[in-house]
Amino acid sequence: MRRSNQINLRSDSELTTARCPLTSMRRRDAGAPRRFGLRSLSWVPAGCLAFLVAVCAYGAHGAAGEAAPVKVIFDTDIGNDVDDVLALSMLHALQSRGDCELLAVTITKPDELAGPFVDAIDAFYGRPGVPIGFTRAGLKNDPSKFLSLAGAKDGGKLRYPHRLKRSSDAPAATELLRKVLSRQPDHSVTLIQVGYFSNLAALLDTPSDKFSELSGSDLIKAKVKLLSVMAGAFTAIDRNQHYLEYNVTQDLPAARKLAANWPSPIVWSGFEIGIAVPYPAVSILRDFSYVAHHPAAEAYCLYNPPPHERPTWDLTAVLYGVFSDRGYFSLSDPGTVTVEQDGYTRFAVSPNGRDRFLVLNHDQAPRVREALVQLSSQPPNRPRK
Repeated sequence: MRRSNQINLRSDSELTTARCPLTSMRRRDAGAPRRFGLRSLSWVPAGCLAFLVAVCAYGAHGAAGEAAPVKVIFDTDIGNDVDDVLALSMLHALQSRGDCELLAVTITKPDELAGPFVDAIDAFYGRPGVPIGFTRAGLKNDPSKFLSLAGAKDGGKLRYPHRLKRSSDAPAATELLRKVLSRQPDHSVTLIQVGYFSNLAALLDTPSDKFSELSGSDLIKAKVKLLSVMAGAFTAIDRNQHYLEYNVTQDLPAARKLAANWPSPIVWSGFEIGIAVPYPAVSILRDFSYVAHHPAAEAYCLYNPPPHERPTWDLTAVLYGVFSDRGYFSLSDPGTVTVEQDGYTRFAVSPNGRDRFLVLNHDQAPRVREALVQLSSQPPNRPRK
């Protein structure tokens, strides 16, 4: 993701919390007991308190006796908007809880710092070995406001240690996708795409190789049970009935190819879902302060700091992708999504259609918001100084 903001790009010398409200909050909270996730309850509706208790209990006791963790590949344009960072933080929390297994991260933003930044996030959460793949689509790159955090140093040492030096040192995304998918049981993988369509559209056209004798389309059909994608718009946006959503338009040929040819079920989280659930600024200020430097909170402040409350576009695709059966969202009737020549996503109802889109009502929104906060701000399993 994506959107323009009224905040100027910052130089590398400003990659510090000194200009972020986090610093003053930490000073104010110094010496106070750490109550993860509970200091922001002032904004939680009373009806959500029981849910919060359930979430905390679930995190403490795990998912013993329940379904196996959802196998996830996360495809992201991380660096354009900060919701990708919070979404990746969510996936690490979900893995810590036993709800998902992050098989790989593939990147569509053609920025040499995107890969190192993802590697740094993975290492922060104690999983430095998560495979990373990088796009070869050759798209135009816009400067990022926070990817330079991958090179931020304190006392001459990397603030967020990582191994990957440049994104282009990572394997091609399509190669990694084929490698990972070929090793999974049939119909077991959930792909979560929250950026451009470049990588997954390119996967469709890949030929058989050393990993699998199947073509890309057949490999997807065999291994992928669901594609949860943040893209498109399925209601009017600010009274615009023909809204052209960023993830679709940035690689329009790829978006049109995927929508026309993808062989597994797709659930679309439209632009309207993320803007209905803004991420609470108070959580950025308080819930990440269990550590002196948190990459998600610092990225948020560099992108557009509190009191701004960022829409949760990419987080909603993650929540549905892992918890599709928990009732966080409703679904449209089955149908078919067509990406038109200008990038408009048109949905037509069809009883046997491949596609559905998320629907969020007023009763669901507070529960979704609290789940997103608790998951994205959950501390890593291993302690950090």
